[in-house]
Amino acid sequence: MSDSKVYYITTPIYYINALPHIGNAYTTIVADTLARHHRARGREVVFATGTDEHAEKVLEAAGREGVPILDFADRLADGFRAAWARLDITYDDFIRTSEPRHHRATTEVIRRMMETGDVYQGEYEGWYCVSCATFFPDVEGETPTCLNDECRKPLERRKEPAYFFRLSAYGDRLLEHFERHPDFVRPEFRKSEVLSFIQSGLRDCCISRSSNGWGVPFPGDDSQQAYVWFDALINYLTVTGWPDDEANYERLWPCDVHLVGKDILPRFHATLWPAMLMALGVPLPRTIAAHGFWLSKDRKISKSQGGLVSVDELAEELTSMVEVERDVAYDAVRYFALREMVFGQDAEFSREALWGRFNADLANDLGNVLNRSLPLIERSFGGVIPDGVLDPDIAASVEAAARLSTERVDAFDFRGALEAIWESIGKLNKYLDTRAPWNLVREADLQPAKDCLLTTCEAIRRLSVLLISFIPHAAMEIRSQLGLDPVVSGSISEELAGDARMAGVKIAWGKPIFPRIKVPKVKPETSAPPTQPAAKSEKQAATVSYEDFAKLELRAGTCLSAEPVEGADKLYRLMVDLGSEVRQVVAGVAQAFPAAELVGKQLVIVANLEPAKIRGVQSQGMILAAGGKDPVALVTLDRPVENGEKVR
Repeated sequence: MSDSKVYYITTPIYYINALPHIGNAYTTIVADTLARHHRARGREVVFATGTDEHAEKVLEAAGREGVPILDFADRLADGFRAAWARLDITYDDFIRTSEPRHHRATTEVIRRMMETGDVYQGEYEGWYCVSCATFFPDVEGETPTCLNDECRKPLERRKEPAYFFRLSAYGDRLLEHFERHPDFVRPEFRKSEVLSFIQSGLRDCCISRSSNGWGVPFPGDDSQQAYVWFDALINYLTVTGWPDDEANYERLWPCDVHLVGKDILPRFHATLWPAMLMALGVPLPRTIAAHGFWLSKDRKISKSQGGLVSVDELAEELTSMVEVERDVAYDAVRYFALREMVFGQDAEFSREALWGRFNADLANDLGNVLNRSLPLIERSFGGVIPDGVLDPDIAASVEAAARLSTERVDAFDFRGALEAIWESIGKLNKYLDTRAPWNLVREADLQPAKDCLLTTCEAIRRLSVLLISFIPHAAMEIRSQLGLDPVVSGSISEELAGDARMAGVKIAWGKPIFPRIKVPKVKPETSAPPTQPAAKSEKQAATVSYEDFAKLELRAGTCLSAEPVEGADKLYRLMVDLGSEVRQVVAGVAQAFPAAELVGKQLVIVANLEPAKIRGVQSQGMILAAGGKDPVALVTLDRPVENGEKVR
């Protein structure tokens, strides 16, 4: 990556049929963290987000309210802008698909593809989901429901003239691109899902719908408009000024990172979008990074599934529970989201976990460093940080935190980046415990106390430079209490270089930034009476012949993903890599093992089991586990082998 190029990062553009919740807020928080971090490294950054407004359900919602569609869209787009302002999201461009610049770019994409023959006219008939704005060509039954597990709403049968994109022509080129660019999709296990989707065979994609007056008109055919997903993907080019502003396009493109949720990765961002760019002769983005879902009691938090959790609601609750600044409360939500989720995997959301993170990490760890040092400086040194000698071990700890957090942010490991910073904070707390400056200030020789307090304040200053990308308002408040300009003027490397800078600075210590939350007591659930152990059977289990047992085909396979099956507390839907293929396996282990514990683990699979539908989900095998009715341990191998290797 050349540092001379602008670092261009995007979020998906969000449907405007509801205001942001923890799910799409997470994507935007991650993008903002990346943008801030790269700016802090001296890079020029363009961070784009926005709203996807042309969906049919948006038009229907405006009609129900009796509001002109553009007024309705304006109001909801303003709601997103306001929500991002409260989270202090530092986007550079807020793109709306209803804007003339986007209509211009979309029209030009279609025109060029028609010239090359990549877009052609035909007729489309199939089952259509209004909620997901998606046709499903392989659905059977008289009244089928949406195949999207997070929707499942009834489909409508539609037949209409349409235009198609020759997606089928790009399968081999896409696979070749994946092979030549190993970081094209991150994390690695998500790539396997995309490759499986492409290898299953691509069909030409319908890219138009009958015009309803709310969309991008199809060039040369007033009866049609661009399909909402085709139109929406082009926003990433629109932001660059393509096709009219060549200089700005050259500054920004190719995009460095498209951040998306895993649900829109295989079909759209990692298949349709790169194929569209290939058809245009435009370079592909460098990386598409997909995160998992936020779950509540093993169910996805989303508009379609219900259970929405607003970031505003969470911040409001924190301010009602403890005397904390509202901006810091929003930062606490940012911190929780970044620290709790392993990027790419699903994570469980609960208010109790948020409160626990606030107390343990922000109040106890980070807050204690401030609360144990600044009041002492106020009392013993008139509020002026004393001169002294910087402890080399603490300085090295902060330097390691800077190096590791940078490496981990580059690897989309935001949790790991924060863990590296908190490891340094933990060492600083232990340093205070060991040195006990509150005792040293009573000694005749004050120099040891001065060394300790200077070291502590200098370490906090340097750590604030790292923290400002993750919890910006809290980091700025820390700097203000240290007597510094809350805005960091230099790059990370500049701010961490050289000798200690804090000697002689007048602090502005105030009330604690992170006061502890008094967590509400939760009434424990009533336990079911213990069950009596089952009596051992007096009859010996029936035996099977060696020939019958030999019919079983056991193979080693690595679990790529684990997601709960809707309406089934005990079931996971696993995607398992068997070397030559990726299998979907339904396994009843959800109550015994967290999903994160399964991902990446090499399991033993019954590979020749007859496929079966379990709770409506196709299962193409079985994993082996020990235990009776409830599994207690997974059957694994004592060392890694090639996926697909036979187990004897």
